[in-house]
Amino acid sequence: MNLAQFPRRGYVKEATPIEAVPAFSKALGGKVNIFIKRDDLLPGCAGGNKTRKLDFCIADALDKGADTIITCGAVQSNHCRLTLSWAVKEGLDCHLVLEERVKGTYSPEASGNNFLFQLMGVKSITVVPGGSDMMGEMEKLAATLAGQGKKPYIVPGGASNTIGATGYVSCAQETLEQLFAMGLNIDHMVVPSGSAGTHAGVVTGMVGCNSGIPVSGINVSRTKDVQEEIVHKLAEETAERVGVKGGIPREAVECFDSYVGPGYSLPTESMVEAVKLLASTEGILLDPVYSGKAMAGLVDLVRKGHFAEGSNVLFLHTGGSPALYAYLDTFRG
Repeated sequence: MNLAQFPRRGYVKEATPIEAVPAFSKALGGKVNIFIKRDDLLPGCAGGNKTRKLDFCIADALDKGADTIITCGAVQSNHCRLTLSWAVKEGLDCHLVLEERVKGTYSPEASGNNFLFQLMGVKSITVVPGGSDMMGEMEKLAATLAGQGKKPYIVPGGASNTIGATGYVSCAQETLEQLFAMGLNIDHMVVPSGSAGTHAGVVTGMVGCNSGIPVSGINVSRTKDVQEEIVHKLAEETAERVGVKGGIPREAVECFDSYVGPGYSLPTESMVEAVKLLASTEGILLDPVYSGKAMAGLVDLVRKGHFAEGSNVLFLHTGGSPALYAYLDTFRG
């Protein structure tokens, strides 16, 4: 793979740390050694994994002469926060389309990412009901803005297309280089699986580098069968883009859907436990929607003996801690 052929903006200046979390591992019985890839420390307003994807997506937008970015997400979207932050940095207008996936949950006065949208000067926020055709809604807004003389560029939800997923192919390469330098052999990698770009990119990179490291996704919304098909399709398309010969084996994509709970963004007891446990043992913050539920999955898999005793397991921390402040009642309760 020659990723240097693809334009990017250079938002990722250096590798994010891979940290051992021994106190957390001990709290889970000490039979598995857990490490965390700290993509929550990536640049961009309050950090998070979407910076890797936007590095490539914003470059594509600028190459196409865009002066305006449109993207979408849920009402507390970390992706929308980071897209807005990089648009601000680049001097681009940014318009957000927010999907109220749980009716009645959007409030312009809310804390968390909603507050940051306003603080960074978002040009407009359009709120649509759950289940809306989000690409269709963004295309309508793009047509309106084009009629006003703007040059809009649509970044899909989560920046989860082949352009964005290339950022996580790069992350897989970066991770393998770090592990070699550290002399650390990882037996398994666990990632949050939502809009699919992060999961698909990591799988593509790990397969493309012949790493032999299995990657498991912890779902935050969809069922196992649906999510695996979405991730595999995007991984195949990304592999074709970056030049992975032979494609992506279907068995390389594995998802667990037992930790979603009542629905996307809705709290679960296991998520609350995982967030509190990592914070109280290692001083690392998760978010309640993605990394919190993904870590809840990892915790449960460790307790069930899914990983062999003595295994080294790497968790990808995708960030999102600003959303914690919109869930104060959940954690204080």
